Amino acid sequence: MAQGTVQVTHTGTSRWRRRTGEYASLAAALEAAGDGDILTIAPGTYRENLVVQRAVTLRGPDGTPGSVRIAPADGVPLTVRASATVRDLHIEGQDVAAPALLVEEGAPELADIRVVTRSASGIEVRGGARPTVRRCTVDNPAGIGIAVLDGGGGVFEECEIVAAGQAGIAVRGGARPRLERCRVHHTSGSGLSATGEHSGLEAIGCEVYEVKGSGVQVTGRATAHLTDCDVHRTTADGVTLDTDAVLTLADCRIHDVPENAIDLRSRSVLTLTRSTVRQFGRNGLSVWDPGTRVDANQCEIHDSTGDYPAVWVSDGATAVLDACRVHDVPDALFVLDRGSRVDVVDSDLSQVRNTAVSVSDGATAQLDDCRIREAATGAWFRDHGSGGTLANCTVDTVQTGVIVTKGADPTIERCTITSPAEAGFYVSAGGRGSLTGCRVTGSGGYGFHVIDGCRTTLKKCRTERCARGGYEFAEDGPLVEDCTSDESGGVRPGSAATPPPVAESAVQTATQTVGLLGTVPDQRPTAAPAAAPPKPARTSKDVLSELDSLVGLEDVKREVRALTDMIEVGRRRQEAGLKAASVRRHLVFTGSPGTGKTTVARLYGEILAGLGVLEQGHLVEVSRVDLVGEHIGSTAIRTQEAFQRAHGGVLFIDEAYALSPEDSGRDFGREAIDTLVKLMEDQRDAVVVIVAGYTAEMERFLSVNPGVASRFSRTITFSDYVPEELLRIVEQQAEEHEYRLAPGTPEALLKYFTALPKGPAFGNGRTARQTFEAMVERHAGRVAQVDEPSTDDLTLLYPDDLPELP
Repeated sequence: MAQGTVQVTHTGTSRWRRRTGEYASLAAALEAAGDGDILTIAPGTYRENLVVQRAVTLRGPDGTPGSVRIAPADGVPLTVRASATVRDLHIEGQDVAAPALLVEEGAPELADIRVVTRSASGIEVRGGARPTVRRCTVDNPAGIGIAVLDGGGGVFEECEIVAAGQAGIAVRGGARPRLERCRVHHTSGSGLSATGEHSGLEAIGCEVYEVKGSGVQVTGRATAHLTDCDVHRTTADGVTLDTDAVLTLADCRIHDVPENAIDLRSRSVLTLTRSTVRQFGRNGLSVWDPGTRVDANQCEIHDSTGDYPAVWVSDGATAVLDACRVHDVPDALFVLDRGSRVDVVDSDLSQVRNTAVSVSDGATAQLDDCRIREAATGAWFRDHGSGGTLANCTVDTVQTGVIVTKGADPTIERCTITSPAEAGFYVSAGGRGSLTGCRVTGSGGYGFHVIDGCRTTLKKCRTERCARGGYEFAEDGPLVEDCTSDESGGVRPGSAATPPPVAESAVQTATQTVGLLGTVPDQRPTAAPAAAPPKPARTSKDVLSELDSLVGLEDVKREVRALTDMIEVGRRRQEAGLKAASVRRHLVFTGSPGTGKTTVARLYGEILAGLGVLEQGHLVEVSRVDLVGEHIGSTAIRTQEAFQRAHGGVLFIDEAYALSPEDSGRDFGREAIDTLVKLMEDQRDAVVVIVAGYTAEMERFLSVNPGVASRFSRTITFSDYVPEELLRIVEQQAEEHEYRLAPGTPEALLKYFTALPKGPAFGNGRTARQTFEAMVERHAGRVAQVDEPSTDDLTLLYPDDLPELP
C-alpha cells in the first residue's frame, strides 16, 4: 500500500493542454503518464515493483532528498526501459537474486539516487542501455555495487560505492562503461573488475580504497584505461591483470598495498605512464609468463614496506622502463628465467638495500644511460645463460659495482663505477663477460677483481684511486687489451707478491689482443727491481718452541702437539710407502675471549707449513660480518672470497656460532654454513678451518649443524687464566718493555687478579695486558713530577700503580 500520492504533470504541444492528475500508486501514475510527463512522488515508502517504459521524469519532491523510498518485499524495485529521467529517490532491495535498480534499454538519466540494498547488485545495466548516472550512491553488503553486463555501457559521474559484498563495479559480457570522479571503497571483492572479450572499462579521476581483494582486476581479454586514479589500502594486489588483459594507467597512483602493487601474467599487457607506485608489501611490478609485457614511462616506484624486489620479471615476460625512478626498496629489479627480458633506459635506481639489478636463470637485461647509486650491489649477472648489456651507465656509492658469476656473460660498455666500498667489477665462479671502456674510481677494494680463472675480456678499461689496487687477477685469468690505471699497487695475480709502492704513480698501458696477466697495466717503473723472495718459513720445531713459551694453556699445548705428531708420523709413513691414517686438520676452539685462541691458530698454521702440509700457513681471520651478505647469493661469494684469501693457510672464524643464531628467521648465515661445508671438503688439502667462540655457544652451534661438526677432527678448550698466569703475562709484558716489578708488586697483582670480577667483560690475557698498560700510564703520571728521575724511577712499577678494581 502506498504512503502518499503521485502527481503527474501531463505535457502537450500547447500550454493550454498542460494538466495534472494525482494517483494513489506509482504503478497507476506510470500507466497514465506519457512521454515527457513529470511524476512527482510525495514523501513515503512505496512497496511496489516499478517499471518505467516511457520517457518520463520520475522524481522526489524538491528539497527533501531521501524522503521517497521504493522498497518492495522482493523482486526488482525499479526497472528502467526507456530514456527516462529518475532522480532524488531512495531505493531498497531485499532479493539476493535480483538487482535493486535495473536499466535494460534506452539512455536514461539517473541522478541523486541512493541505493541501500542486499541484492545481487545495487545498480545493473545490461543490453543496449546507455544511462548517464550522476551523484548516485550504492550500499550493498550482499552483492555487487554496480554491474554493467551484456554489451551495456553508459557514463557514471561522481558516483560512490560505499559498501559491496562482492566487486564494487563489475564489467563483463562485452560491456563498456565510463567512470568519472567516482569513489569505490569497503568492498569484499575487487574495487573495479572487467572480464571477458570485448569488455572494457574507462575510469578518470576515480579512487578505489579499503578493498578486501584487488583494487583493479582485468582478466579474460578485457581492456581498461585508468587516468588520474588512486588505488590504495587493498588487502590483495593493487592491480591484477590475467589472461590477455590490456590495461593503460596514466597519471595514476598505486600505494599502501600489502601485496603486489601491480601483478600481471598470462600474456597481459600494461602501459604505465607518469604513474607512481609506492608503499607495497611485495613487488611494485610483478610480471610473469611469455607474452606478458609492461611498458613504463616516466614512472616512480619507491618506498617498499616488504623484503621483495620492486620490479620482478620472470617466466619469459618482458618489461620496459623508460625515464623511470626506482628508489628506497630492498632490491630494484629482478629478471629471471630464460626468455625473460627487461630494457631500462634513462632511469634512476637508488637507495637500494641489496641489489639494484639482478639477472639469473638465463634472463636478459639491457640498461642504457641509467644511473645506479646507494646500493649494496649495482648489477649482478648470476648464472649460465644470463646476460644482456649495460651501456653508458653510472654506478655510484655501492658495496660492489657489478658482479658476474657462474657462467653469466654480459656485455658492459662505457660504464663508470665511482666509490664502491669493495670491488668495482667482481667476476668469479666461472663468470665471463666483456668489459669495454669501463672505469672504476675511488674503490675501497680493487677496481677489477677477477678470480677462479674466469675468462672475462677487458678492453680500454681504467682505474683510479683504488685502495687495494686497480686490477686483481687469478692466474690463467682474463683477456686484457689497452687497460690503464693510476694505481701504484700494481697487478695482483692470485697470491703473487706485490712490490712496495713507488714514490710516484706511473700510468702505463698494456696492449695485447690475446693474453693473460702480462697484458694488465703494472703501475711500476719499468726499471723497478724484482720483488724480494718471501721470508723462509720457520720449522715446526721452532714454532712449537714458541707455543711452549706461552703462559698457561697446558691442555691446549698437549692437544696441538698430539695432533702435530699424528700429522708428522702420517707424513713419514707415506714417504715410507705405508698407509697413513687420515687426519682431519680442521679444529674447534672454545673458551672465553683473551685466552690465546687467535695466537694458537696462527702458530698452528705455521706448524703445518713447517711440516709441508700447507703451502704458506698464513692466518686469515674473519667473523660473521665478513661472510654473510645482505641478500641471497652474496653470502656464498663472500665465503668463497675468504677461502680464496686463506688458500694455503688457515681460515679462522671467530664467534662462528653467530652464523647460526637461535632465532634465524630469514637469516643468510645458513648459506655461509652450507658454503663452508662444501669448501672444507673440496679444498681440504689447501685450507685449514678453525672455528672459535664461547664454549656453550659453540656446543650449540655444532649440535644444530651436524654437517659442520663432522668436518672437524677435535675440539680444543681454552681455559680461563688463573691469577698466577695473569701475573706471568704482566711480567712478560714488563720484561719486553724494559720495566720491572718492585718488591711487593707481584703480590699486589695476585690479589688484584683474584679480586677482579670475572663477568662477560673479562678478557683474560687481554685484561692482563690492559692492566700492565694502565700501570705504565699511572707510573708515567707519577714519574713526570720528578725533576731528575733515576733509572729505578723510570723502570720500577709499584703496587700504587695498579688501577682501581672496577
